[in-house]
Amino acid sequence: MLYRVQGIVIRSMDYGEGNKIITLSTDTHGKIGILARGAKKVKSRHAALTQPFTYGEYMFFRQNGGLGTLNQGEIIESHFSLREDLFLTAYAAYACELLDRTLQDDEVGSFWFSQLKACLEGLSAGKDPQVVVHLFEMKILQAAGYGPSFASCVSCGVSDDSPYISPRLGGRLCRKCRHQDPAAVKASPGVLKLLILFEKVDLRRLGNVEVKEETKRELQTLMRAFMDIQLGLKLKSQHFLDQLDKYEI
Repeated sequence: MLYRVQGIVIRSMDYGEGNKIITLSTDTHGKIGILARGAKKVKSRHAALTQPFTYGEYMFFRQNGGLGTLNQGEIIESHFSLREDLFLTAYAAYACELLDRTLQDDEVGSFWFSQLKACLEGLSAGKDPQVVVHLFEMKILQAAGYGPSFASCVSCGVSDDSPYISPRLGGRLCRKCRHQDPAAVKASPGVLKLLILFEKVDLRRLGNVEVKEETKRELQTLMRAFMDIQLGLKLKSQHFLDQLDKYEI
């Protein structure tokens, strides 16, 4: 059967001497694996379509599920700038691997696709990559059913001015419930404001947000705790991103 989908390349790997297998995140069919014959060859008409982060329209044959075979395609947005900058490559690769590892093969939902698309567009547009990726992490947590709550206490539902955040319990704890997690972190007002914003805002609506470096470091620590405790994924791209962070000026 012939399919036509719009998708983003979230994984690309060599297969055999001249072929590639790509994994697409699509708006309508979830994750799809496609074999692109001859894509490794210099003059291949499919080579550009298999580059990581590429957003395009793909036509492929597939029978009885499983791996499809690319017939033709058209690039909508190459995101070339994300591949020529090492730091942007690292952030984009992390976003793609995170979605790839979280989204099940048979799970369909336009939300996953739309948030990844907005994430890559935000990185390409020069928005703060840390802010963009941390917001993307929040959307992934929400889509996976582990979305934290910061507007009120996750234990009793009371709203107060408590600064305590519990990654283990999934959000904010009021002062009376603080004892339920001795490891709860006391967040600064700036980080708490960002977390409340992240819970509510769609990545497609994110503007240019200026955040102090110390606030971003604190936010990174908290979001890492949420991701590690709630999802427990060990990502190669995360390790690479950590190494780059040590040398970023």
